[in-house]
Amino acid sequence: MKRYLKIIILGWMLCTVQNLVAQSTTIDTTGDLFKDFRTELMWEANVKIGNTIVVGESKRGIRRIIPITGGTFSGSKIKGDVLPLGEDWQLVRPDGDTELYARYLLKTHDGHLIQVINRALIHTGAKGNDFYCKSVLDLEAPVDSPYDYLNHAVFMGTIRFPVLQPGEDPYVIIGVYRVM
Repeated sequence: MKRYLKIIILGWMLCTVQNLVAQSTTIDTTGDLFKDFRTELMWEANVKIGNTIVVGESKRGIRRIIPITGGTFSGSKIKGDVLPLGEDWQLVRPDGDTELYARYLLKTHDGHLIQVINRALIHTGAKGNDFYCKSVLDLEAPVDSPYDYLNHAVFMGTIRFPVLQPGEDPYVIIGVYRVM
């Protein structure tokens, strides 16, 4: 009986290993898997910002905080307001790049709250012509809302800095894209 049980266990282990090996051989090693990424614009947000608070030099670089004071957002399936309840914690690294960690709330036109965590990297090269600014967003929408679909995707973003008109409050333009 023991010998029979050992044979069954050994057979099960061999089948499991064989399945794992078979699965690993189906991995795309050509890199084609990442060549068909597409994105869909979900919304653009005009995010108003307050005066920069410079915390100062830290062991990682220069730390500063920019309050998020409001704004609006609009897309084909969603629109509403940026609530004045957030901040953008920034770190200017010793290499000159800036890391952003923004956390704030959106309120949709129909009253639902969506939490946004936006992590970005800004790079301006020495020549000034190789500007890079992209972000990854984590969106958290109520599961019992029409915006639950935001909980089930990966989002990337762009950040643009408009030229302000005299008397205009400072803001940034954030584009939010769903990765298909």
